[in-house]
Amino acid sequence: MSKSPRYIQIREFINAKISSNVWPVGSKIPTEMALTEQFGVSRMTVNKAIRDLVTAGLLKRTARVGTFVCQNKMESPLIDIRNIADEIRQRGKQYSSKVLTQLTLHADPQTAIRLGVPIDTPIYFSEIVHLEDNSPLQLEVRWVNPSFVPDYIKQDFSHSTPNEYLTKNCPLSSIEHTVEAVMVNERIQEYLHLSTNQPCLLLNRRTWSKQDLISVALLYHPADKYKLSLKTNL
Repeated sequence: MSKSPRYIQIREFINAKISSNVWPVGSKIPTEMALTEQFGVSRMTVNKAIRDLVTAGLLKRTARVGTFVCQNKMESPLIDIRNIADEIRQRGKQYSSKVLTQLTLHADPQTAIRLGVPIDTPIYFSEIVHLEDNSPLQLEVRWVNPSFVPDYIKQDFSHSTPNEYLTKNCPLSSIEHTVEAVMVNERIQEYLHLSTNQPCLLLNRRTWSKQDLISVALLYHPADKYKLSLKTNL
């Protein structure tokens, strides 16, 4: 029996249903009353679990209608998950990288929700700056579930990329992308050689292999150096 608080157990139960696509995008989850009866807890406890997932962007509440799964998962055949090293080389430029961090952490509440694991679960964490002709093009901040790629932490990412390694070792089946323009802190500005008021293009990516959530990555790019495109068949 899990020793974590009941609201966390309920939150992880819901998150697992979403991650495994048992409750697909757009589906209505059970009511608070139904979950209260299922778990034998107060409605306040269920409400707290759902609020956390709403805040994380996985659920959306509609007044007098219900609570719905709202993550926007896209299947990999419609997305070209390109290796940034290959992108740079294909442009005739020189690729290099600088590994800032590569270690094992214990999942905090926010990371646990993102990666679909219990709080305090050991996870892998890496931060890498990817450079084009020695100019920073991307800061990659990535969390990885060690259960599926236990040797991730042993890799030398100064000679390969996490994208390349994960693609080879965990054939990807689906992906979730969120793209937004953001202002970043001084640390990220320093890594990407940005001025104080220069915006970033942030790509928030989660990737699955079969029904398993493998990795969550935040990919920061100088807005004046990078663009994303998507081509689909209609």
